[in-house]
Amino acid sequence: MSDQAEKPNLRVACIIPTYNGRADLERLLDSLERQSATFDLFVVDSSSSDGTLELANARVPSVVSIPSSQFNHGGTRQMMVGLNPRYDVYVFLTQDAYLEDPDAIVHLLEPFTDARVGAVCGRQLPHLDATPLAQHARLFNYSEASLVKSFEDVPALGIKAAFMSNSFAAYRGKALLAVGGFPEHVIFAEDMYVTARMLLAGWKVAYAGNARCRHSHNYSVREEFRRYFDMGVFHAREPWIREQFGGAGGEGLRFVKSELAYLGLSRIYLWPSAIFRNACKLLAYKLGQKEKGMSLGLKKKLGMYKRYWDSPYAEKG
Repeated sequence: MSDQAEKPNLRVACIIPTYNGRADLERLLDSLERQSATFDLFVVDSSSSDGTLELANARVPSVVSIPSSQFNHGGTRQMMVGLNPRYDVYVFLTQDAYLEDPDAIVHLLEPFTDARVGAVCGRQLPHLDATPLAQHARLFNYSEASLVKSFEDVPALGIKAAFMSNSFAAYRGKALLAVGGFPEHVIFAEDMYVTARMLLAGWKVAYAGNARCRHSHNYSVREEFRRYFDMGVFHAREPWIREQFGGAGGEGLRFVKSELAYLGLSRIYLWPSAIFRNACKLLAYKLGQKEKGMSLGLKKKLGMYKRYWDSPYAEKG
């Protein structure tokens, strides 16, 4: 791959998976209509029952509907890439995100002027109703400073080198194809999986701090537990990621310290909740890593993405 910069006239596809999020999708579509970038818009809906599909059909030229039982974090996204193969770049958004300003996608595409950049992650700002803990999570993971990373940066960045979020990200089609596309067999984190594969294959990965969207979650303790259980499952089933990029332990400790500092003495009453939540996340992650000896019923109770355990990939852990 050449390091030569290019000024491409990129053919861009923007793909949004949806499911029962009509109000969220309307907000996202409004923000997409204001974008200065040129792109083709696609929605893949998992048989919504709240009017999401009808809204998509009314406002989006190309809509695909699939049974909700067939949705797969990686597989569904890769299906949409396969159905629309003639694009240079694929932008992915989730329905609960929306773009902060009209140049968000333009800024997301800018790093592709480097021919070796295979993927770009946009910046996520917290939603306006985000709790203090949700606000900190976005500020911790999404800084203002843009960055281009290669595998040579792994000793300094660790697992952060492969950080990516399909809530607002873009992938060079050629790079995505070169690493086999989004995987169907993972429980989630298909974005990190692909990014890690790209870095190992010699591609660069960029973070665009000026490409801004709004996206955050006010998770309950139970929801966070389930999400981190699934994260533990992902890392246990893809041990090559920790072997090549390191574990998340040091990053977790840094997060806790940063969170308490962000809350400060003025919100010290939130410290016990923050410490308890982080302890629960650590426990959930460790349990997820030990999922191999658990029954399918228990995994469904502990995890967030329960349909995964009914898939053919569930037995391969």
